[in-house]
Amino acid sequence: MVARMERESDLYAPVKALLAAQGYEVKGEVGAADLVAVRGGEEPVIVELKLRISLALFHQAVARLSVTDAVYIAVPKPSGRSARRALKDNLALCRRLGLGFITVKGKRAEVHCDPGPYAPRRNKTKRARLLREFQRISGDPNDGGATRHGIVTGYRQDALRCAAHLAEHGRCRGRDVAAATGVTPATRIMRDNHYGWFERVDKGVYALTATGRAGLVHWAHSW
Repeated sequence: MVARMERESDLYAPVKALLAAQGYEVKGEVGAADLVAVRGGEEPVIVELKLRISLALFHQAVARLSVTDAVYIAVPKPSGRSARRALKDNLALCRRLGLGFITVKGKRAEVHCDPGPYAPRRNKTKRARLLREFQRISGDPNDGGATRHGIVTGYRQDALRCAAHLAEHGRCRGRDVAAATGVTPATRIMRDNHYGWFERVDKGVYALTATGRAGLVHWAHSW
């Protein structure tokens, strides 16, 4: 079982050993830096040692970039169910900021990325999905954040249009709802019934539930 690190100094020895093995001379608490390593005429390496990730740690590390381009942060390696997600998110942020990222577990220090410029590849699929959702949402119902009732999505607005048609006309075929409302996937939305607003009363025919009528009142100003 690996002992829990309780002091920043617990990180120092593993990180020093990692750098010393690469030919660096390493000293702790040099000026404002937690650790400084020097090798020949190369740029000095600065490592900020902290027991946990915080915004203040990133501020501190970015400030060190005015001294050298070779700046790392070092923290205990996360454990538990959310460890992989936390590691991935913090690694991505370090790369964005041009920082190196080291984790320490027991006596072993591991480098996940080195300092340097980073330009992430654009994800065209995610961009296209974002723009489709933008076009699908009618108006600006969320005002840049959660509304009083919750987030309004394009899918919810389509479901509301279907519900409103059923409230006015009674039970209808899905294809008729789609034609009247312009909601092409009307049949699928009513069949999937994610909000409990619809019930199938015959093959391809749907009616509005009491929950659906309440939903129309609750989300009245959202579509």
